[in-house]
Amino acid sequence: MAVDVGGTTLKGGLIAQDGRILYRDRRPTPRTEGPDRVIAAISAFVADLSAPRTVAGAPLRPAAVGLAVPGLVASGRAVFSAAFGWRDVPAAAFTDGRLPLALGHDVRSAGEAELAYGSAAPDALYLPIGTGIAGAVVLTGSLYGGAAGWAGQIGHIPVRPGGLPCPCGQRGCLSAYASAASVAARAGETSAEDVVRRAAAGDEPAARVWAEAVEALALALATYTLVLDPAVIVVGGGLSLAGDALLTPLRARLAARLAFRPAPEVRTSALGVDAGLLGAGLLGLRALGQQGGGHVDHLGA
Repeated sequence: MAVDVGGTTLKGGLIAQDGRILYRDRRPTPRTEGPDRVIAAISAFVADLSAPRTVAGAPLRPAAVGLAVPGLVASGRAVFSAAFGWRDVPAAAFTDGRLPLALGHDVRSAGEAELAYGSAAPDALYLPIGTGIAGAVVLTGSLYGGAAGWAGQIGHIPVRPGGLPCPCGQRGCLSAYASAASVAARAGETSAEDVVRRAAAGDEPAARVWAEAVEALALALATYTLVLDPAVIVVGGGLSLAGDALLTPLRARLAARLAFRPAPEVRTSALGVDAGLLGAGLLGLRALGQQGGGHVDHLGA
């Protein structure tokens, strides 16, 4: 069983060991109702997915749970999430304990799926852009977690020191300017897709918000590129669905900020919006002491 917890949507499913999605479901994330309500919604979703069901004539019963959540994640607990406001939530809060469970970081798990089933390079950044922004850092074919396992918090790079407030407590973070949620809010829309549509139609306020988002992304990615020299930057998440409306100006602005060296390739995820769900499925395999996918044996935890 796989559950990918997003700031807007809970995505769940039953995943075969070879990565096939056998069953899927989704529910809204009650983010505005507080951390306890989000935890309860995840727990209820896990319970519902645990029930035996028949798909295409075959009985399915999950053997383990893979749960991918945003924020800072340590072994067995969700340490902190700016999106939900929770702190030190034990893994047991999300399940009744009847099935083995592996808890992991949503973006790092999605990065594992890109390595296992997608087309990520040995040195790459996987960057899903949704309600928030974080990155999965891939170095020499393995995910890099850092000293405490918290590497990749790119959404909290300060791109405008002293700028807009961020739920993390800092000001001027990348997420405050370039996440799908912030793009929509700053343009007075309900979705970033609406902002992109308005900008393409020549609406000046929407075009300004969109241009500021792209510039903020280019600034953060130029810094990342100069430090770690990735071969490719893989953009995922809901904002990646903007396609060339995002990639074309982002490539140009990134190249402009790297005057003395070429910019890395920037492309969209091979797995699309399923990367997070498949990453959660890999966590479920880990809970069983197994691994799936072509490159997963080489991944760090």
